[in-house]
Parts: sequence; C-alpha cells; structure tokens
Amino acid sequence: MSDFKALSDAVIKGDINAAVAQTQQALEAGHNPHDVIDKGLVAGMDEVGNRFSKGQFFVPQMLRAAKTMQECMKLLHPLLKEGDVVSKGKILIGTVKGDLHDIGKNLVAMMLEGAGFEIVDLGVDVPPEKFVEKVQENRPDIVAMSALLSTTMPAMPQTITAIEKAGLRDKVKVMIGGAPVTEKYAQEIKSDGYASDAGGAVNKAKGLLGIP
Repeated sequence: MSDFKALSDAVIKGDINAAVAQTQQALEAGHNPHDVIDKGLVAGMDEVGNRFSKGQFFVPQMLRAAKTMQECMKLLHPLLKEGDVVSKGKILIGTVKGDLHDIGKNLVAMMLEGAGFEIVDLGVDVPPEKFVEKVQENRPDIVAMSALLSTTMPAMPQTITAIEKAGLRDKVKVMIGGAPVTEKYAQEIKSDGYASDAGGAVNKAKGLLGIP
C-alpha cells in the first residue's frame, strides 16, 4: 500500500517524474495495473478534487495533477487489454456552438477522466446537431456542455431540444457548466445537473449515475 500512497502523493503534488517512477516501481513489484490506477492515480486525483472544492487548490495545481496522471497512464495503457478497464461511465463533453473557450472544459474532462470516466471530447464550437450525431454514435451516459459567454448560453437549451427531437433525451443525462451558467439556468432549461467547477462536475456526474 505504501507504493500507492507514494504514487498518490506524487499525483497530488503534480510531480510527474516521481509519479512515473512510482508507477514503474509498482509494476515491477508485480502490482495489477488496475490497482495502480484505482489505488494510486484515481485516489490521488480524488484528493486533488477535494482540495480544489475546499479552496486549497487552484486551477494550475489541478492541471498539473491531471497532466501527471496522464503521463503515468502512458505506462499503464499498453498493459490493459481491450475491455479490461471498468469505466464508471461514458461522458460526451464539448463547448457549445459559437464558443471557442476550452480551458475550463479541458479541466473538467481531465478531472472526469481522472475519476475513472471514459471521455469523448468534441472540442469547442459544437453545434446541436453534432452533439446529437455523437450521442447516437457513442451512446454516452452523460452529455456535458460548457459555455463561457452569456451570448452562447442559448445553444445549451437548443442542444437539449435537438437531443429530445432525436428521441435520445431519455437515454442520456445532461449536465452543464461555465462561468455565466447558474443552477437556476440549469433548472430552467431542464438539464439534469449543474456544476460550478471541475471538482463539482466529478461529484455531479457520480451523483447522476448513482456512483458513491
């Protein structure tokens, strides 16, 4: 367990070299790659999310931790067989039509991936019809939309309407976020959830899918 504690601590600190070294050591010691991910990497990212929600960590520290986890995953991915990873759920994420901001969206995607979700990132300026097309193609559990401008927020209800018209609304949960977005707005447009930050997005996604 000390191997995983050192790995988790390295992820929390955003120490890429130490984390990669700990990952390598854990594998050489014969640990299962899944345990390295769950007890080392994901446990570390969970703590990062907790500290962020308490105001102890800020965006640069979260980005550094997420980057650290990604570097460790490069060692682990080749050892995982197809279908070997049990995902907590699949999340389709994108910034809505007309909006080119992606820092917040990228951070949320990295935190969700760090928490064990499978992420399909559609990028920025995603029109409603593309969200619909990708929902049909990927069958996600959750559609996550981001808007950083009040002028692009109307694309959120437009997208939800498009998903409804395609007969897919009962098959996915929809969560939204972004600087101008509020809980009240989320309720008005009949989304399933709202999060004000990346740590909150992880908790909201778990809540929507009934994951403790």
